[in-house]
Amino acid sequence: MGGHAPDHSAHGGRKDGIPLGKIAGIPVYLAYSWFVIALFIVITNGPPLAATSGLGMAGYLVAFAYAVLLAVSVLVHELAHAFSARMFGWPTDRIVLNLWGGHTQFESFTASPGRSVIVALAGPAANFALAGVAWPLVEARVFSGAADSLLNSAMWVNFLIGVFNVLPGLPLDGGRLVESIVWKATGSQEKGTIAAGWAGRAIVVALLALFIVVPWLRGDRLDFARTVIALLVCGFLWLGASAAINHATMRGRLRFVNARDLAEPAVGVPDTASVADALRLSPEGRPAVVVQDADGRPRAWVVPSSALAVPPEQQGTTPVTAVTAALAPGAYVLSSDGGQELIQYLARLDCGEYAVVDDAGVVTGLLRQQAVVSAITGKDARRSGHA
Repeated sequence: MGGHAPDHSAHGGRKDGIPLGKIAGIPVYLAYSWFVIALFIVITNGPPLAATSGLGMAGYLVAFAYAVLLAVSVLVHELAHAFSARMFGWPTDRIVLNLWGGHTQFESFTASPGRSVIVALAGPAANFALAGVAWPLVEARVFSGAADSLLNSAMWVNFLIGVFNVLPGLPLDGGRLVESIVWKATGSQEKGTIAAGWAGRAIVVALLALFIVVPWLRGDRLDFARTVIALLVCGFLWLGASAAINHATMRGRLRFVNARDLAEPAVGVPDTASVADALRLSPEGRPAVVVQDADGRPRAWVVPSSALAVPPEQQGTTPVTAVTAALAPGAYVLSSDGGQELIQYLARLDCGEYAVVDDAGVVTGLLRQQAVVSAITGKDARRSGHA
């Protein structure tokens, strides 16, 4: 719950689930996966309510109301994230309520350690506030019957959501505190995220020990529903912590993604050149040869094997364009380009090669997608099969 990150995906729509409308201009969606947790709550709480409270089949409606209360509590949590983010000019794209609670998706924003903590902890604070409002009403027995049961449930749900989310590890909100402390101390958000991710993994181990391993070693009988919930929650937390670690590691490598350093040397030739002209500049396929149109824009690159396959007596009369692979429109970048901006630009192009030019428009290199992937992932893209 309460995760916040810039949105680089398509904006909300049918894939997000059922649109519930807007709150203060923020679209809210109910993911289809929410009905899974709602069904689980009804199945586990409906029978005992029906049997012991005198409600009969209406106990199942009360159990469903528990699920709705959980969704409302999560919505308040996410709205607290969104409203606190507005103070810092972070535009909220949407809120999605799902199987795991929910998340708030922001558009691009610039974070700092202090702001990140404020936005993250606003969610649990809202839940603690709701629990605090409900507590005196529960103690005073203001309501009775099903209403009292729902109020008591609302109090404990909000209290537990608040406690759970302040645990100091990602993907929980408390992980942002760990992230920000390390970020402030080292000057690196990536190091902070990795530390918070490992803290999240440690929390998973502790929860498994507390709710499953220790009771099992004591010989206690494990409650089926509680065990399933513990395993699902721990699985979700482990995946979220691992994703945070992996993403931070990749972000840390972005500083090494630079067009000048990653490109292989290349020279440019006009599209009126012949194969012979290209081979004189690159007799063995090095440097690469980029073909430019009449306006100097890169439009293709010479495939060495195709150029060498042209018989020597025909090389002077065969146009170089006959032995090229086309570049996608706009598939050229400045040699000074790098980092996240370069990655985002290349991701919009449907091709595997990009020409590199200097400020004067002179071709200096040919950047291959596999080189970019290797720089980001730390793996050899050719060996892993990602070209």
